[in-house]
Amino acid sequence: MAVPVSTPAERVRPVSPRHFVRLKLRVMGNNFRGQGWRIALFVVGVLVGLWFAAGGFLMFAAPGFADEPRYAVMAAAFGGGVLVLGWLLLPLVFFGVDETLDPARFALLPLSRRTLVTGLFAAALISVPVFAVLVAVAGLVVSAALLGGAVAGIVAALGVVVGVLLCVAASRAVTSAFATMLRSRRVRDLAAVLLAVVAALLGPLQLVVLAAVRSADWDRLVGVARIVGWTPFGAPWTIGLDVAEGRAWAVPVKLIITAVTIGALLLWWSRSLESAMVGAASAAPTKARRAPTGGAIAQLFPRAVGWARRDRFGALVARECRYWWRDARRRANLITIAVVGIFVPVMVNLGGAGFAGGEEGFEAAGDPSPVLLSISMLFVGVLASVTLANQFGFDGSAYAANVVAAVPGRLELRARMTAFSVYVLPMLGIVSLIISGVLGRPEWFGVAAGALLASYGVGLAINGFISVLGAYSLPETSNPFAMNGGSGIAKSMLTLLSMVGSAAAAVPMVVAAGLLGDGWLWLSLPVGAAYGLGAALLGAYLAGDVLDRRMPELLSTVTPRR
Repeated sequence: MAVPVSTPAERVRPVSPRHFVRLKLRVMGNNFRGQGWRIALFVVGVLVGLWFAAGGFLMFAAPGFADEPRYAVMAAAFGGGVLVLGWLLLPLVFFGVDETLDPARFALLPLSRRTLVTGLFAAALISVPVFAVLVAVAGLVVSAALLGGAVAGIVAALGVVVGVLLCVAASRAVTSAFATMLRSRRVRDLAAVLLAVVAALLGPLQLVVLAAVRSADWDRLVGVARIVGWTPFGAPWTIGLDVAEGRAWAVPVKLIITAVTIGALLLWWSRSLESAMVGAASAAPTKARRAPTGGAIAQLFPRAVGWARRDRFGALVARECRYWWRDARRRANLITIAVVGIFVPVMVNLGGAGFAGGEEGFEAAGDPSPVLLSISMLFVGVLASVTLANQFGFDGSAYAANVVAAVPGRLELRARMTAFSVYVLPMLGIVSLIISGVLGRPEWFGVAAGALLASYGVGLAINGFISVLGAYSLPETSNPFAMNGGSGIAKSMLTLLSMVGSAAAAVPMVVAAGLLGDGWLWLSLPVGAAYGLGAALLGAYLAGDVLDRRMPELLSTVTPRR
């Protein structure tokens, strides 16, 4: 009788999206274990999300209680379109995306592209923002049910689910694509242009909407809303109202539009996801580089910092400059500064003046002033320095080299501020030139530049303290927009704290602009430069002492937990 020498292998169970969901929940639980501050931030994020969700729910449900079908159409089309647009842009410029499950960690596993994309997509649905959006847009279900009955409510619920899937797919596809692009320095300028174009389109759209609202031509707004309802931005949110208005035939058409859009986004995501997993950029031919000149030490210093001394301070500045130029995560922040730095002042000084609609077209209702210009520039300068609120988080475990070398805290912070300013200060000068030119007031260049330098220097000082006391770890991934679970709310809270503190410290510049009048045109630039430089040096001096005492704790905080 023959005896089998081996036992039959067990049947391999297929990997399904639920495995990714369970894995994400387990990773999140492990990240929260023993991390009280992470749990606290997660709870705060849930509460903030519920607060915004409640406001959105009331906004979407109000037209149904008021029995106003045209208001319901506008709320669904415009409100839903803004949600989709927000999920497209906000991860790129502010919040980032939750990368609890880093795609790069699945590179060596025998998983098909479809399995990986569907699994990561399902895991991305398990998050506080998704839950908050789902609660908010549930108001559309209530509104449709009140206007068209139970059938309309059920169809609206289906549209809400599909719309949320569209939002998540859009955010993941766009961030993954830009992450792949930004790893290649050849296309970083293209990424900046695309972001600038998309952000610039928000301004004219805002002016058109405000003018239409002031003219009270509701029929025109309803017509625009119905057109938006046939685009991917509004299609899923308006199908319940179509049933309520007797256009049930439009439901399958709009669902097909949304489904095709989601499929295209997931296909786009899958194409960029493979390169994200292996950490490679596009395989474009590279030009031969010229042989480096100079000694070994001179080769370490980029041309932009050729003026730096060949000592410890100069070496730190040179290292940080190279990091800001080559690290995709840092380059993404520089692009944000460049885009917002031009977009915000233009909208505040031109769009904030007010416009009158009607057949005569847009008519300016007021002129900008030096005080208004200073306020808008304060915001830009503060936002430019916010990037350093978690400057040690960019280093991660690599910060151990500085700890072992016992780099003095004051020297460390001054070098980091200097390297960051090598890139930011030219951008602030360009912003001042553009804004003064757009406003038609070349003499206001000093006002703009002075306010920028003052708020930027104050921001460097405030963020020096925040980066030492409130640092958090970033995921070890090639996606520059990725965030660990719970880090999104941490980034938001630190950004808010930094902006409020920096703006408060820069208020004297606004007061001086209002009190000195025309004299401020000549004093703004030197006073702003001195104010900002003094604040930055004082911040580095005081925060450096705190850094000297907290180096080991800071290293432990910014090191990603595996």
